[in-house]
Amino acid sequence: MPGGTAASFRAMFAALEPIGRDRASGGYRRFSWTGADLACRAWFAEQAATRGMDCAPDRNGNLWAWWGEPGPDAVVTGSHLDSVPDGGAYDGPLGLLAAFCAVDELRDRGVRPARPLAVAAFTEEEGGRFGVACLGSRLLTGAIEPDRARALTDADGISLAEAMRAAGQDPDAIGADPALLATIGAFVELHIEQGRGLVDLDAAVGLGTGIWPHGRWRYHFAGEANHAGTTRLADRRDPMLTFANTVLAARKKARLAGALATFGRIAVLPNGTNAVPSTVDGWLDARAPAEEQLAALVADITRAAGERGDRDGVRVVVTPESITPAVAFDRALLDRLGAALRGVPELATGAGHDAGILSAAVPTAMIFVRNHTGISHSPAEHADEADCLAGVHALADALDTLLT
Repeated sequence: MPGGTAASFRAMFAALEPIGRDRASGGYRRFSWTGADLACRAWFAEQAATRGMDCAPDRNGNLWAWWGEPGPDAVVTGSHLDSVPDGGAYDGPLGLLAAFCAVDELRDRGVRPARPLAVAAFTEEEGGRFGVACLGSRLLTGAIEPDRARALTDADGISLAEAMRAAGQDPDAIGADPALLATIGAFVELHIEQGRGLVDLDAAVGLGTGIWPHGRWRYHFAGEANHAGTTRLADRRDPMLTFANTVLAARKKARLAGALATFGRIAVLPNGTNAVPSTVDGWLDARAPAEEQLAALVADITRAAGERGDRDGVRVVVTPESITPAVAFDRALLDRLGAALRGVPELATGAGHDAGILSAAVPTAMIFVRNHTGISHSPAEHADEADCLAGVHALADALDTLLT
């Protein structure tokens, strides 16, 4: 790997690293359309300008940096800049760091692209602020209605429309963009692996073959607020009790189904230490190897929640917020990239990505970089620099074979 690529990677990483970092946790809070997000966007624009690439947002706020004039049959690579609450430094940004470094490497090789190349940064991939994952790519492809997206709110009650408008982006313009989609001939997303598959395979880089079906469901448990010190247990309609039972049921049913189920977010009212709650809202993240398994798992969890709610005097309402079907990446594209990368291993993932959303509209593939800790969505997430640079080299090879 040329020393120049390593130096460029380090410099870009150092410039991005402090943005949105929480001093207490060491993790990142880069939520869409906040000050941290705008600083990340400025970083992206600066990297594009340094390379003479034209940079502009699309109607949905996704950023595009073009090497060459935008046009048909373009090759696109990229990822996202936003994070989950207290997320790691690599989830998302690594794909953009690698993309800009790959452009540098291709230029060093003297590559003259026969097709346009774009580096794209998609908005609200994590759903960390407005609750719907891959929102930017869903809007681009028409997978979510603009009116529904505009009405999404964050924990403070600020709508997506309000947040976009405050950041200088027109929310009235959001929605499917078939003209932009029609220019994309292939999309390749590089991402840190969110697991230990490549560690077990003793490989720095791998090709992603697909994504498990997954989704998010909001479970609303409505009981009755009351005094914690005077209300007899038998007289309570405690939604926290129903919620707690549902969490345990989800874990058991996921284990039996060979699937994954997680309640990782909760909102309680009135949220008082000496008060029985009136309502509890819990968000279920569920994933499974097949769509029928996922549907059966969520149905079982919902049934368990309803049965327990009946016993506790608690009303249970379940609302799907985002559901993504199983994704199999384009086989012809994978074969072409596999030949260019000289037989790197292939593996599927349970983690969702913009590549999974875009796959419904354009040929799509992913490149994973080894994560020695196997930990993601945490400050402990890490990829060794040598593996990151191996990912840059692999991405450059992949783009080279697609551009020429």
